[in-house]
Amino acid sequence: QVQLLESGGGSVQAGGSLRLSCTASGATYRRYAMGWFRQAPGKEREGVAGIDSGGRTSYAESVKGRFTISQDNAKNTLNLQMISLKPEETAMYYCAADDRYVLGGVLDPSVFSYWGQGTQVTVSS
Repeated sequence: QVQLLESGGGSVQAGGSLRLSCTASGATYRRYAMGWFRQAPGKEREGVAGIDSGGRTSYAESVKGRFTISQDNAKNTLNLQMISLKPEETAMYYCAADDRYVLGGVLDPSVFSYWGQGTQVTVSS
């Protein structure tokens, strides 16, 4: 069983930056595929960025060039650096992980077995 804990959410003005972190605990003896997702009220959960078991990163088109995902295996931590944030990116952001060997498809929420509780990001105009 894996537990995920997100941190770093908050409120910023449009154009601002935030850094989200997710720490995994539990059976963390292997490299996980991990990802960040977000869900705004009344909308479906969407993939933002992810890293597969081979270390390859994927980004949603809307965040390319502005968001950077990174993984610190020694600390079992996943980070998401977000710059130039937009009001429409206001949402609950979730960290996800899976302990199977996953290559690709890390923007699909159905790939992941474990989810954090989420951290709120609010971007004001």
